[in-house]
Amino acid sequence: MGAGDVEEVAQDKAVQAESRPIWRKVWEFPLVAMVVGVALMVGAIYLASTIMQLLVLPRVEAPWDDIIGAVLIVLISGLTYKLLVTRLGRKRHDDLPFDGRMLRDTLAGFGVGGLLISICVALAALFGAYTILGGDGFGDWPMIIFVFGLYAGFFEEVVTRGIILRWLEEFAGTWIALALSSLFFGFMHASNDNATFFSSLAISIEAGILLGAAYILTRSLWLAIGIHAGWNVVQALWDIPVSGNPTEGPVAATLEGHWLLAGGGFGLEATIFALVVATSAGIWMLWKAAKAGRIVKPMWSRKGEGITAY
Repeated sequence: MGAGDVEEVAQDKAVQAESRPIWRKVWEFPLVAMVVGVALMVGAIYLASTIMQLLVLPRVEAPWDDIIGAVLIVLISGLTYKLLVTRLGRKRHDDLPFDGRMLRDTLAGFGVGGLLISICVALAALFGAYTILGGDGFGDWPMIIFVFGLYAGFFEEVVTRGIILRWLEEFAGTWIALALSSLFFGFMHASNDNATFFSSLAISIEAGILLGAAYILTRSLWLAIGIHAGWNVVQALWDIPVSGNPTEGPVAATLEGHWLLAGGGFGLEATIFALVVATSAGIWMLWKAAKAGRIVKPMWSRKGEGITAY
């Protein structure tokens, strides 16, 4: 096919796009798809909460309420995404493919997330900010595994990267979408215990870039889900507050010292260690993604051309 043929095909596609009825153009517009997708996830949470209130909580006690609640939200939100969210927008794409990447990328991501937070713990110990005091009862294992790991890793990634980043990217391009979705994710934690403006900004930078880059590089949510879950779970195992939420893990430890080194009660996510370690890993993945051609141009720069990054 010659250059003239390619140009003719592109013009034909542009004509077809313009011939769509106005209601379809509005319905398939990226920001409309994003809002509808978020609304569907809110509905999934509401349905799961209703089932918990009416059927589960009257019949079970702790810790089964945390376990069943987390599993229920993941199942309902996962089905909602697969059956409904994947049908939104003009360019259909499933970010939760049931293929070989599902187990491989999730396990690899869990290992990467656990390794990165463990490096932060080691650096904090090296600078005298982290000290292990002894063993602990591991009484919060259901919350650590199922709430901080399964629920947060899955649901927050589906919403933040699979819906918000994905359709912001289709509209405004990768870089603007990454910045906006990262700020949303970081300041979503602003109401947590011991949260400050710096802790929210730090999460926006370190986690927003890291998890966004994992999605952009793979064009799937599994690696980001694994990293998110591994970071949270291993962080709690080291007895570090997870985004300001303290837990009882297998060891008892303390964080002391300057807030840039100890997090000021919020945990290591609000320290220079996480900013350097997690952000560096995220920038490396973004570099890999750019080399692989995974960067999306803004809608106004594509001039009717299709998205080829995924």
